[in-house]
Amino acid sequence: MRIVFVGAGDLTVETAMLLISRGHQVVIIESERDKIEVLSDTLDCSFLHGDGSRPHVLNEAGPEHADFLFCLTENDQYNIIAALVGRSLGYSQVVLQIHDADYLNICRELSLENTITPSKTIGRYLADMVAGIDILELSSFIKGEARFLMIKIDADMKGAITELDLPDEARVICLYRGEQFHLVDPDTALHIDDEAIILTHSKHLSDLTKRFYPESFEEGKGAADKD
Repeated sequence: MRIVFVGAGDLTVETAMLLISRGHQVVIIESERDKIEVLSDTLDCSFLHGDGSRPHVLNEAGPEHADFLFCLTENDQYNIIAALVGRSLGYSQVVLQIHDADYLNICRELSLENTITPSKTIGRYLADMVAGIDILELSSFIKGEARFLMIKIDADMKGAITELDLPDEARVICLYRGEQFHLVDPDTALHIDDEAIILTHSKHLSDLTKRFYPESFEEGKGAADKD
């Protein structure tokens, strides 16, 4: 795979090192030339000097060949702009980092679903550790062709879980209502703004993503059509 990063901070460097070791192609966009000079001695990847929120710079990184765009600078507003520009240029998967939780609702309104908040993620992990739960160990149980997908329930999806009409190899296994976790059964009613977790065979993931996040595919197709 080909992965493009905006920003050469610690998270980018750690992630890039893992991806490179696994045989993936990595491109890092960084506005500070000094950082590029330092990292070029340790990372076997491509570097692009420039402002990662500018269309011509992100376009130079090759959205048509990239599998992921990660916007991981320390500036939330910058990451949001870079993610929106990247999506408009046709990057198939856009992921951004947000530090200030106040921006999460904005990201949802902008359909930037792949948003990570390090403090919340680490905080939840530490709280689980105190409770004797190792979430990283649990993640290792998801092997082979199993995949997770989170969907946010809107007015068209509310009602009984069975009304979602999922494939045979896909199930809603739990949901979050606010911050509360709930196990589900076939009679569970889905409410607006619930976040439902679907466990599915990987062969259904693309169709389910297109169904529940159609705007991402339509925008990507529109950008491709313009080319």
